[in-house]
Amino acid sequence: MSTLLTPEAASTHSDFDVNQIRGEFPALHQLVHGHPLVYLDNAATTQKPQAVIDAITSYYTHDNANIHRGVHALSERATMHYEDARKKVQHFLNARERAEIIFTRNATEGVNLVAQTFGRSSLTAGDEILISGMEHHCNIVPWQLLCEQVGSVLRVVPITDDGELRLSDVADSISPKTKLIAMTHMSNALGTVTPISDIIELAHQQSIPVLVDAAQSAYHTPIDVQAMDCDFLVLSGHKLYGPTGVGVLYGKREFLDSMPPYQRGGDMILSVTFEKTIFNELPYKFEAGTPDISGVIGLGAAIDWIMQVGLDRIGNYEQKLLEYGTQQLQAIPGLHIIGTAPIKASILSFVLGDIHPHDIGTVLDEEGVAIRTGHHCAQPVMHRFCIPATARASLACYNTKGDIDALVGALHKVIEVFA
Repeated sequence: MSTLLTPEAASTHSDFDVNQIRGEFPALHQLVHGHPLVYLDNAATTQKPQAVIDAITSYYTHDNANIHRGVHALSERATMHYEDARKKVQHFLNARERAEIIFTRNATEGVNLVAQTFGRSSLTAGDEILISGMEHHCNIVPWQLLCEQVGSVLRVVPITDDGELRLSDVADSISPKTKLIAMTHMSNALGTVTPISDIIELAHQQSIPVLVDAAQSAYHTPIDVQAMDCDFLVLSGHKLYGPTGVGVLYGKREFLDSMPPYQRGGDMILSVTFEKTIFNELPYKFEAGTPDISGVIGLGAAIDWIMQVGLDRIGNYEQKLLEYGTQQLQAIPGLHIIGTAPIKASILSFVLGDIHPHDIGTVLDEEGVAIRTGHHCAQPVMHRFCIPATARASLACYNTKGDIDALVGALHKVIEVFA
């Protein structure tokens, strides 16, 4: 549990054998309504490999204790595994130091943390925060609240009819009042991959810090925060083949050092008297109270697993699967894919005639096919395309062409039912 994988040690699966990969995910091997499960709801959460389940079980079986404060063996072991996971995240993102890795509950909490610390201490009335028209609610609502608190203004970069975010539109939206840019790396509703590195370069030419929402992208493509040069980045463990309830905020030290604590109490203090509290050093300054210890350890195991498979190979395999799925869905009469940007990944959002997406999802579930239906916590995206909702099939490295074929067959069943 304490071994760190280097790039040279990664990708130990000799070939990308999807059947071998699937064999490591116990939840995939079950029947739903008498049909083999076809799990295509990975943008909401991924299934967990046995290695992650084993790591969590091992903690509760052998090392269950609180961390950082205990001197007994169990506490010391738990602390070692917890902090080892932080090093794994640092390595996974190529952060300069482990102090730049803050554990949160999810990407949403990471955005809120930045909004209520960096945002409230740095932005004033009239300052502008720039986001895109394809953001998840978690990268909209915290900034709206901040604007209400300090009088800043939220500006939105529009997206094209195919769901693309053009760099020229970002450039045109930046003004002398722009003090922060918060952008998704990959849309959860459309699959669009944004030109995030170019956006960051553009922003930094005018000394504007950038927060990247990598919740959707982190399990599809390698992320190097130093090469990207982002100032903040958030992700959720449960989309990264890890447990629910744990996430990561990466921040450059110079920003984190200047930000006030987000929550108070527990492990984020050095000393407390009734007269004064002295806050802890990074990263503990932002981690109040007992954390999700097992979740963090499980996240470390998930990162080990991903590195063993290799994110480059995962991305290449998923891209071929996305191309196949796009071709197969486009052949279905009355089906219209929402989100056709030239650079996208993993997600097939669609509408099918005038059949409500919830009805589509219900019939598919009866056939053992799990997708997501609704607005995907991206209601402004739905408004942009003048639709109330979509059906969304989202891919992971354990999906197959057979899964796509099962989806297509179930969609023909939908057409029969609502003919």
